[in-house]
Amino acid sequence: MVSKGSKQFMAYIEVRHSSKYYHMGETTIVANENVNFEIEKGELVIILGSSGAGKSTLLNILGGMDTNDEGEVIIDGVNIAELSSHQLTNYRRDDVGFVFQFYNLVANLTAKENVELASEIVRDAMDPEEILWQVGLGHRLNNFPAQLSGGEQQRVSIARAVAKNPKILLCDEPTGVLDYQTGKHVLQILQDMSRKQGATVIIVTHNTALAPIADRVIHMRDATVKSVEVNPEPQDIAMLEY
Repeated sequence: MVSKGSKQFMAYIEVRHSSKYYHMGETTIVANENVNFEIEKGELVIILGSSGAGKSTLLNILGGMDTNDEGEVIIDGVNIAELSSHQLTNYRRDDVGFVFQFYNLVANLTAKENVELASEIVRDAMDPEEILWQVGLGHRLNNFPAQLSGGEQQRVSIARAVAKNPKILLCDEPTGVLDYQTGKHVLQILQDMSRKQGATVIIVTHNTALAPIADRVIHMRDATVKSVEVNPEPQDIAMLEY
């Protein structure tokens, strides 16, 4: 938070002293410990860390799919750590889009129907067909997931998330199982969501080579944030090599 004169301006996302523990018998697993960072509205952010660093747990907490045990998670002025189960459901529905590594598409629905599934549950949804054209799948509207390549399925997954017109787009290793060129295309779509649509895009990855494209890079290790870097000139994805 920064102050200007007598006013105080909060970042769009502020995570303060957030911790999450899992209990297995007598063993306590520390998933997140005293996590602190800020994110500005409309940024493309990469949360970087190796497996077990706590980044997926953090993503789930930001998305309201899990709750922390300690601390605050303030999004657009609301501490979602204090929301009820019903309120979290509304938050996930209205404000958040999710992109998963393994797509999570409904097998017996077409690409268009998968996107419609998300757009039908919110008020200010975008047109499913238009979104699929934007991600290069206008010719695949009536294909089922099994008829699509991995990259095409991931683009349907992104279209489904984008169709909700979310304030926050959360992506868990979105390029993890894609080939190089398809991965770059997916990253370009996500960057466009930030630059052109004004969404706050948060990507969780272990791939350090993706860091230069982000406005902000949050480094996680051993369940906590070790450093945060702000990049004043993010790299053009066309120039990215990884």
